[in-house]
Amino acid sequence: MLLAGCTAKAPHEGKSVAQLEAMLRDPDPARQVQGAYGLSRLGAEAQPALPALVERLQHGSVLVRDSAALALGKIGPDASDAVPALTAALKDAEWTVRRQAALALGQIGPAARAAREALTGLAADENARVREAALLALKALK
Repeated sequence: MLLAGCTAKAPHEGKSVAQLEAMLRDPDPARQVQGAYGLSRLGAEAQPALPALVERLQHGSVLVRDSAALALGKIGPDASDAVPALTAALKDAEWTVRRQAALALGQIGPAARAAREALTGLAADENARVREAALLALKALK
């Protein structure tokens, strides 16, 4: 329930790409998630943060990895340099990260064709949501 007159903003709101990228480097994983989410809301404008987002795909926190993959997908075709890291994330132990990496590769589109074989391998993933994301991504790579 929202409180009447509540004006609190989310930590990522109103921040520049540089400020959100700085949040990715904060030691607090919750701040990193907020930074990645804020970048995801900027779409292709967040492309300068690509290296920092790719680094976060290796983070110990599932939420950080998942949020980084989300942001990379929202950058779209301009995130083509992240294809190798996202392809590696398709093997993540957590299904949510595998799913988000597959969706991100689909959002990158034809520039992610190098991931086709890895995405095809996800057709046998134990999680139905991962399988569905892989099939969607494969269609987008054509």
